Amino acid sequence: MEQELITPPEAEVLPISFWQAFLFWLKLGFISFGGPAGQIAVMHQELVEQKRWISEKRFLHALNYCMLLPGPEAQQLATYIGWLMHRTTGGLVAGILFVLPSLFILIGLSWVYVKFGDVPIIAGIFYGIKPAVVAIVFHATHRIGSRSLKNKFLWLIAALSFIAIFFLNLPFPLIVLSAAIIGYLTSKKYPSLFSGGNAHQQSKKDYGPALIDDDTPTPAHAIFSWKRLGRIILIGGLLWFLPILSLSLTLGWDHAYTQMAWFFTKAALLTFGGAYAVLPYVYQGAVNYYGWLSPTQMIDGLALGESTPGPLIMVVAFVGFLGGYNHALLGSEHLFLAGAIGATIVTWFTFLFSFIFILAGAPIIESTHNQIKFTAPLTAITAAVVGVILNLALFFAYHVLWPKGFNGQFDYIAAVITLLACVALFKFNQSVLRVIGAAAVLGLVIQLSL
Repeated sequence: MEQELITPPEAEVLPISFWQAFLFWLKLGFISFGGPAGQIAVMHQELVEQKRWISEKRFLHALNYCMLLPGPEAQQLATYIGWLMHRTTGGLVAGILFVLPSLFILIGLSWVYVKFGDVPIIAGIFYGIKPAVVAIVFHATHRIGSRSLKNKFLWLIAALSFIAIFFLNLPFPLIVLSAAIIGYLTSKKYPSLFSGGNAHQQSKKDYGPALIDDDTPTPAHAIFSWKRLGRIILIGGLLWFLPILSLSLTLGWDHAYTQMAWFFTKAALLTFGGAYAVLPYVYQGAVNYYGWLSPTQMIDGLALGESTPGPLIMVVAFVGFLGGYNHALLGSEHLFLAGAIGATIVTWFTFLFSFIFILAGAPIIESTHNQIKFTAPLTAITAAVVGVILNLALFFAYHVLWPKGFNGQFDYIAAVITLLACVALFKFNQSVLRVIGAAAVLGLVIQLSL
């Protein structure tokens, strides 16, 4: 018989003020390394396990919805939880602070990149960070899988998802749709596979009561309203239409800034499955069609995106910066400003829809967290995503450990850094920030000693 958890008085969860949450979202914007898997793992560790602001069941329910959407799921999850805690303002703050630090960092690093090229210090830091990112994604795969794969059926979905994307190269939206249909149909005959009761009990035993717990009533602002939905769609539409109209009227439809706005609007609506699902599209458009940057610059930008906090899709800021800089859109005397404006434009049009999707759709999702016909497809999607994240981890490992392909030399030093990072994460439960910092220092020392 399982023993009931008796929570001591000092473990009681106290209400969280807006400014307490603000400081946390600000910190998260600077420590959100490791791509979506690592970022979701960090949020789970902080919000579910340590701070207990939200229960695991509610956390995973929100995550499942974000996995369905185009766009960066980790940033959308932060927006969702911020909105649930402190209304629309809380959601906007959480989502914006998730992106803003990485925008400023990438603008600065892009400027360093174009001015100074292959600086040994920066190259050394990146050399250390990339193997650590491999370990972080593997660790996040394990953490998410151990939380969400609660029975053999969900393990089977995860395995089939991995086979579909790794061996068959099936598109991510098809995998998600298939998982949702399988979850919905299976739940009609075997609802216990998706009830999550065991997971809930385990969560309670491990972490204790949460501020937003499994049975916490939906707050007033999170109750669905057609009037509120219409207002959000109207405001969101204007925030998209007015900037692109202004660019078109002042600069012309064919101007690079206007085309960036339009191109990244389309990219924002195609990013099912995270950054790697849309990178081929961005590469094809930004490099081959528009010529905003070269193939080598695009690869270097991806390395910057992998090595900085924030969503991996923030590599688009690098694309926008180099598009403005390389084409001297404001004249040769304002190259930095041209690049910074380009980075800001593409970031705006890439992330705007993420806020619209969350603020418009979250009230509907909040009304479904105890209805099996809605939760079963989302639970199946989470299981499928575990397989997809494992594929991403192997993708990272291949490119880091065999930088020139399997025909090239195996990077033993990168492998050692990856192994050390795995030991730090799996064995000693070190934070992602510490692992990233230590790996950066190690990479710098190795680079300077060669």
